[in-house]
Amino acid sequence: MVVTIDGPAGAGKSSAARTLAERLGFAFLDTGGMYRAVAFAALERGVELTDAEGLLRIAQGVAIESLDGRVVLDGLDVTRAVRTVRVTAATRHAADHPGVREHLVQMQRQTAEGRDLVTEGRDQSTVVFPDAQCKIFLTASERVRAERRFLDLSGRGERLSLDEVLRAQHQRDEEDFHRPTGGLIKAPDAIEVNTDGLSPEQVVERLMTLVSASRGPIVDEPRVGRPANK
Repeated sequence: MVVTIDGPAGAGKSSAARTLAERLGFAFLDTGGMYRAVAFAALERGVELTDAEGLLRIAQGVAIESLDGRVVLDGLDVTRAVRTVRVTAATRHAADHPGVREHLVQMQRQTAEGRDLVTEGRDQSTVVFPDAQCKIFLTASERVRAERRFLDLSGRGERLSLDEVLRAQHQRDEEDFHRPTGGLIKAPDAIEVNTDGLSPEQVVERLMTLVSASRGPIVDEPRVGRPANK
């Protein structure tokens, strides 16, 4: 079974999807981490982000795994490194590149083969897994999303004001909704969940209810071969 969670930046997709996967005993795929890994690799290797051919070579030449909350690039754990402001600003070059996107979409589909999966991003319901059994569009108000991002960055030692985070997020929203490749679109059959005023646990409970409705009763025990996280 594939559960897709799409939505704008700061809606809480990654944390909700990761916890949901743990509760279900599913694998968790963070597709944003894959694009971040490509951008990080380009920066580290001195490839110009505007070099379309060079960026595609990077994507095709590296091994990326973005499962269960870890991003691994060529065997190296870069989970924290790909979440910096520097890499975030560079990631759009990878995300907007049609060739890179096509390559990573194929990797995402291969990752789903033979496993139950919760996957999050912005085109999972519409492009990558259009036949997913359960599609969710997770969102929140612009201010709430910016506040969450601000707290996350502060916790990682990034020194930005809330207003700076809000401006950057507004620009990213505009870019995400108007991207010619892989733009953020709510699938017609996706169920929208607004997380304003909800605790992380309340969000996951709501998502569990939606998944349950799509596949029958769910017990809070792992139902696949992958062991639950302790």
